[in-house]
Amino acid sequence: MATNSGGSTSAAERAYQLIRAQILTGTHLPGTMLGETGLAADLQVSRTPVRVALARLQDEGWIIIYPKRGAIVQGVDERTVAELADARFVLETTAVDRAPDALRQKLADGLDHSIEAQREAFDSGDITAFIDLTLAFHRGFVEAGDNQVMLELYTQLSDRHRFILFASGERLLDRCEEIIAEHVSLVEHLRTGDSAAFATTLRGHLAENAPPTATSARSSAAFDSTMLRRGVSSPPAQQ
Repeated sequence: MATNSGGSTSAAERAYQLIRAQILTGTHLPGTMLGETGLAADLQVSRTPVRVALARLQDEGWIIIYPKRGAIVQGVDERTVAELADARFVLETTAVDRAPDALRQKLADGLDHSIEAQREAFDSGDITAFIDLTLAFHRGFVEAGDNQVMLELYTQLSDRHRFILFASGERLLDRCEEIIAEHVSLVEHLRTGDSAAFATTLRGHLAENAPPTATSARSSAAFDSTMLRRGVSSPPAQQ
């Protein structure tokens, strides 16, 4: 993180963090044109740090800059949604499959508390709190594998995961009871060490709680390949 000589966060870093957060939480929707002057006024900084922040966001794929016009916010395309589902499935199921019993039990107890907090967020209609909780909840399954590299890879997926969850916000609230039930099942499979049942439940969970493109043949192929390696047959596709 960039800092000035006094140790505080630089104006460019603050601008980057704020604009990025506004994109991830849907304040700036895909297709929105962002102008340097307007952003600078909103953030109470000069145009220079805004320009630096926008260049960084373009490098990350969140916007496209059009010189002298501004920057257009980009959505997450269908391929990225499907590949995110693939990557999460592989990391979460692999970690649970390898997790030692003592760590599984400890993490399962902690995730039980997370589920209670998720219920409270749903009851109050606080979608932001739920999304924060669900990101940490699913990260818990990767923590079960006790593999730092896997955790680092999972962390790199978190921004796009957050973006997709906010894009599906109303759908998440509409499915609150089903989502909680799926989370309970995932924790129980973690606790018992039933990695095949965990994978089956997670596959359905990813399909139901992401935009339709996440249920592509690519995600199904990733699941089927993992199951075959474990000697478990994939269930028939739901119609």
